[in-house]
Amino acid sequence: MSVYKEAKTNTWKVYYRYTDWQGERKQTTKRGFATKREALAWEREQMHKTQSDMDMTFKSFVEVYTTDVKSRIKENTWHTKEHIIRTKLLPYFGKRKIAKIQPKDILAWQNEMLNSRDKNGRPYSPVYLKTVHTQLSTIFNHACKFYGLRENPAMKVGNMGKAKSREMLIWTREEYEKFSFAVMDKPLSFYAFEMLYWCGIREGELLALTPADFNFERKVVSITKSYQRIDGRDVITDPKTSKSVRDIIMPDFLAEEMKDFIGQMYGIGDNDRLFPVTKSYLQHEMTRGADTAGVKRIRIHDLRHSHISLLIDMGYSPVAIADRVGHESIHITLNYAHMFSTTQTDMASNLNSFRGEAM
Repeated sequence: MSVYKEAKTNTWKVYYRYTDWQGERKQTTKRGFATKREALAWEREQMHKTQSDMDMTFKSFVEVYTTDVKSRIKENTWHTKEHIIRTKLLPYFGKRKIAKIQPKDILAWQNEMLNSRDKNGRPYSPVYLKTVHTQLSTIFNHACKFYGLRENPAMKVGNMGKAKSREMLIWTREEYEKFSFAVMDKPLSFYAFEMLYWCGIREGELLALTPADFNFERKVVSITKSYQRIDGRDVITDPKTSKSVRDIIMPDFLAEEMKDFIGQMYGIGDNDRLFPVTKSYLQHEMTRGADTAGVKRIRIHDLRHSHISLLIDMGYSPVAIADRVGHESIHITLNYAHMFSTTQTDMASNLNSFRGEAM
């Protein structure tokens, strides 16, 4: 018998003994159960977990999944996963036996998500809904692949939402120059946006930059890390993908601007952040500048799209653009294919000239 009543507190406790993955005998104790029935239920659930029995609850399997996965991915990636699991999956599936969750249960959950509203009263975006469903399906896939769950009910139902976000917005060079003039009153903001627009770097890459990342003789900025704000902490991580680690050659005027900017920062160390602000600060400044300049509002990330659009207009190939902006695959760059359409006129014109020469 491993369940005992504690007379002093009039509650129940459990001694649970098990063999770990190294073959060693372990014991854990859990106190404070109001009834013997609750204590036995906890013991039974622990047994399912340690034996990888799919009769465990979804909540218990999430704990197994966390142990398996958390240390293998970047902290900011896990932070996003954990938030979705805690707020969108556990409230609905947490107490259910994972092996008994059926496709009809997934459908009911999807309908609830589709009818839900965020804190501002708006429905969740199609992209977010797809992300949430993908996380649920990932957990079931993990159970199937490593723990013997027979099938993934989330995969059987299919996704909700869609992968592609709203249509990307861009600023033309003229629009950006109007905007940059409007934020010149705050040097930190001005130089931050100069880097974003003329180099096409990601927001996290910008906020991780230090003086040591700049080589002004070569006019190169090295992208080797990314900044995240996680649970009130400043966290420096690896960039988004392996291809994100890259050297970007700056235009001459930008290299001079950044050299001047760093020179003005009294006492800054080689490894201190050049832009010690948050993403919300940049978004506020972007809104302020756009309104002052009279240009349309776009997202911070749309500056990256604007840079890519600028390079396309200048006639550079998808391969060259992918290298500069750190796309993991050329296929990502080709998502901008509609922007290459302006070159079709040039192609037709050149083909006409060849026909004329042949005649």
